[in-house]
Amino acid sequence: MEGSEKEPCHDRLYQRRRSSVVVSLPGLDVSPGDLFVSNGAADLLNDSNFADTKKSKWPFSRRSTSKGKPQTCTVSDIEKCLSTAQIQDWRNSELQRFKDYSLAEFLQDQSSQVSASSDPQGFKRQETIWELFTSECVYFMDQLMVLKEVFSATLTNLQVTHCLTDIDSWRLFANLNELCLVSSGFLNSLLRVIKNMLEITEGGSPTLLDLLGKAFQESICHCLQTYCLNYSTALLYLDSLKPREDFGTYVKWCERSKQCRRLHLRDLLVAPLQRLTRYPLLLRNIAKRCQKEDETRGLELIAEQVDKSILFFLLFLLTMNQFLDSCPSNLKHLLKAVTLDNLISHRSLLHEGKLVLTENAKLIDVYMFLFDEFLLITKMKRNKKRSVGPEQNPLKNLELDQMLKEGCTFTVLDQPISLDRLQLRNIDQLNASSSGLPHSFIVMHQNRYQQCIGAFILQAASEAVKRVWMSKIEGAVTALLKQDSQQARVKSSSLWLESSQI
Repeated sequence: MEGSEKEPCHDRLYQRRRSSVVVSLPGLDVSPGDLFVSNGAADLLNDSNFADTKKSKWPFSRRSTSKGKPQTCTVSDIEKCLSTAQIQDWRNSELQRFKDYSLAEFLQDQSSQVSASSDPQGFKRQETIWELFTSECVYFMDQLMVLKEVFSATLTNLQVTHCLTDIDSWRLFANLNELCLVSSGFLNSLLRVIKNMLEITEGGSPTLLDLLGKAFQESICHCLQTYCLNYSTALLYLDSLKPREDFGTYVKWCERSKQCRRLHLRDLLVAPLQRLTRYPLLLRNIAKRCQKEDETRGLELIAEQVDKSILFFLLFLLTMNQFLDSCPSNLKHLLKAVTLDNLISHRSLLHEGKLVLTENAKLIDVYMFLFDEFLLITKMKRNKKRSVGPEQNPLKNLELDQMLKEGCTFTVLDQPISLDRLQLRNIDQLNASSSGLPHSFIVMHQNRYQQCIGAFILQAASEAVKRVWMSKIEGAVTALLKQDSQQARVKSSSLWLESSQI
């Protein structure tokens, strides 16, 4: 099979995986073929200075490639290696200089004629854009790159010398290289747009709205979602390594470096989550200062997209944590990787809301999420004792935000319903009223043989709400089937699909 070993990575992405994952967890019955499995993972960072081409980007397997017994390395060996270790200087002189500038100082540095007195409203808008830029500089240079160059690169160098070879870098840092690449590209593009807007340079750059829309839709939200889904696993893994003297020696050496500025590893690992939750506020501050209605609306839509990314993380973390409570601690990180990342990566949330499910003559409050490829029904449970403060859920969806504040938790009621296996049935008002189920409709889940394996009678708050739900579901089903007929989903390197063997 020599030829297959040389097969390029991008060619392998078009091969359909002939396997399926079967997971049995409390409250979640999953049949073979009903979970999504991956087509492959594209190595997007091959040409980047921030990429670690020696490491696989596939997140669902251990990265140990050593054969036989691992070579032992003592604490003194690690200390000897660290005594000669040097941290690469990554600080871009231009970004480093601008990071601490106010907008007025930047304009003065660039010899710009724009000032607060010439256009007060425009200057205030530019200040909100400048805040987005400078805060991104801090995030990239003082947090992401510290994690990469001080912690991740040092660990890699130690492993080259056969020290700490059993430490799984992915479980600690996940897609850190991708985060660095995306943030760096976003910063440089945003700086070009800012200079163009302030007439420091002429042309050659997209509009601010085009840049932000493309950046958040195509890269920022997705790579942050991937990192966030691994975050709790990283903390568990970090805690499990704490008793080890060799690992502690490495961490303490890194934390003592001047680049860390007295921050600990745990402080830096949480930075991407904090950055994700701050984006909506920064984007809406810019939108408030826009003078054009279409630009304001466009920025609001981008902020809502980031809200949904935060929602994905919060919701699925809440639901999956319930499933994982009964699992052995050494398996939790594996199950989270399979269930969370496979389920929501690369998917768009189309519609959501509260409904009432009729089950065994009982009415159950549910919250339903319609994605571009599947429908997810979750059971709601309110628990006042677990209420949280408003600052912890910066969501635009006021209804869901309020439920989270009240301590409401969501349990996945049944396996996700793939839209190509969904049948929708309306219950007319006459039959609905006579049966005591006004504003109701039925969602049927079929297997590959078109047999019904699940039926859900759902009741909306009004006939208008029911019509919206049915219209959204029908539209999503039609769009998915049309997409599949024109171009198989397997063609996309960033998509996940069900096994064809079940």
